[in-house]
Amino acid sequence: MSKAETAVKNFDRYNCAQSVLLSYAEDYGLNKNQALQTAVGFGGGMGRHQDVCGAISGAIIVLGLFSDFREEDGRPKINEAYAKVHQYINEFNAKYGKIKCRDLLDGCDLLSEEGQKFFRENNLKDKCRDYVRHCCDMLDRCLSN
Repeated sequence: MSKAETAVKNFDRYNCAQSVLLSYAEDYGLNKNQALQTAVGFGGGMGRHQDVCGAISGAIIVLGLFSDFREEDGRPKINEAYAKVHQYINEFNAKYGKIKCRDLLDGCDLLSEEGQKFFRENNLKDKCRDYVRHCCDMLDRCLSN
């Protein structure tokens, strides 16, 4: 099963950020609970605040793990990580034209009961599954370069 397929399957149980991070966690020495705890607050664009898409946030955590940054590395290594993040966000934005959860969900307000009802009744979770899948596919390409 690919990372993207695993993440989409995880999304039935966990939030978008957790789902993405969890599918890569073992590759970077994180156990399941560590991955779930690390990403729990990023779902729904940071606690349903609907800022940057949680799937993107989960992917950025993976990019940070991939950078293998160490205390002694300093600013050049940080700048390398930033460049990967910029590349990643630009690619997502090129495909979808936006990176914020609220915009990706066509203005649906996940902080309100009405918004959550709208999310369920209009199967917006399917849109999120697509974002989760695409984030993992992009990560696979980004990590192999």
